[in-house]
Amino acid sequence: MKITAIEITRIAIPFDAHRRQPDAQETTYNAASPSLKRMETLLVKVITDDGIEGWGEAFGHLSNPVTEQALINLVSPFFLQRTVPTSQQEIAEVMQSAEQALHAFGRSGPVRYALSALDTALWDLLGKQQLRPLWQLLGATRTQVERYASLVSYGNNAQEVATQVQRAHAEGYRALKLHETHPDAIAAARDALPPDVSLMVDVNCPWSREQAHSIASELRPLQLGWLEEPIWPPDDFLGLSQLRENGVPLAAGENVDGDFGFVNLFESGAVDIAQPSVAKVGGITAALRVFELARQYRVKVVPHCFYYGAGMLATAHLVATLPDDIKMEIPWITFEAQLYPLLPQSVRFNLNDAPGLGYEPDPAVLRDYRLSWTRIDSQGVKKHV
Repeated sequence: MKITAIEITRIAIPFDAHRRQPDAQETTYNAASPSLKRMETLLVKVITDDGIEGWGEAFGHLSNPVTEQALINLVSPFFLQRTVPTSQQEIAEVMQSAEQALHAFGRSGPVRYALSALDTALWDLLGKQQLRPLWQLLGATRTQVERYASLVSYGNNAQEVATQVQRAHAEGYRALKLHETHPDAIAAARDALPPDVSLMVDVNCPWSREQAHSIASELRPLQLGWLEEPIWPPDDFLGLSQLRENGVPLAAGENVDGDFGFVNLFESGAVDIAQPSVAKVGGITAALRVFELARQYRVKVVPHCFYYGAGMLATAHLVATLPDDIKMEIPWITFEAQLYPLLPQSVRFNLNDAPGLGYEPDPAVLRDYRLSWTRIDSQGVKKHV
C-alpha cells in the first residue's frame, strides 16, 4: 500500500468567547488574544492507493500559510509514493528519514509542524489498517479522559476573569488555565473558585528573569497548579531552573526544538511539568519519546493542546496513556460549528473503539469554513482558494 495523494485544508471557524470586544483591535499573534474572533487550523489528509485516509494537524494558527507552504513544497513530496508504514517502528523510521532529509530547513518551526501532521496521519492510517483505536495501539490502560478548560485572555480585567472562571467551574471543570499576566487578575480567579479546583496560568513568555522572580513571589500564596512559560526567551532554561527555587511549579515545553529540545529542558532541571504539543513537536512518535524522557527524569507530563482538529484527537489518545490524574487541555470557547459533531463535548468522555483517531471531520465544515485547499499527487499540485 502506497501514499498516492496528500490533501491540505486550511480552515477558520468563528467562535464566541463570551467576552466583550477590546476597545482597540490589534494585529494578534496569540490564539488566546481578546482580538481574535475565529480560530484557524491546518488539516492534512494522507490518501493511499487502497482508499484508506489518515488525518493529521499542523500547528500554525495565524502563521498557517507558512506551514502550508512547507507542506506543499517540502514535506508532502517526501512522503508521496512511499509505502505506508505497517508498524510503530516503521513510522518512527520513516519520520527519522524525513527529519534527516529536511533538517537544513530547521529543527523546529513550519517544517517541524508539517512533519507533525504527517506523523499523526500515519498513526491514524496504522490504526485503520489494523482496525484498532489509537489508544489501544499506544497501550493505554484507560479510555476515559477528563478535559481542563484553557481560557482565552480577558485583558487582565479581574472582575471579568472571576466571572469567566465561575462559568467554567459551573460547567463541571475541575481544572482551569488562565492566559492573564497581572497578579490581581490571577488572584481574582483564585478567590472566585473553590480551593479544590486547580488553577494554572500561561503567561506566554513575557518577563525577564528579574520580573519573573518578582511576580512569582506574588503568586506563590495562590498555590497555582503551575506557572507556564514565564521567562523570555522560552529557551532560557537556566533562568527557569533558578525560578523554580521560588517555589511556584513551572511548566514549559510547547516551544522547545522538537522532542530533542526536551533533553536540554530536563537536564537543566527547568520544569516541574513538561508540555509537548503533538502538532508542533513532531507528532505522536516524537510525543512518545518525550513521555519516555520525562519518565527517566521523573518529570510530570501534561500535553499542550490549543487545537480542535486531528491534533486534538491525537492528544486525547496520548493523555489516555498517562496517569489517571492527567487531564486534557481544550480551548474553552464556543465554536460556530463542530469539526467533529460526534465527539462528546462533556468534561469527561470515553474514547471510542473506532479505528485510528476515532472520528472523521465533517465534510460540510471543511467546505463551509475553508480558506484554502491543496492536493498533491502524481499529477502535480492542485490548489483552490
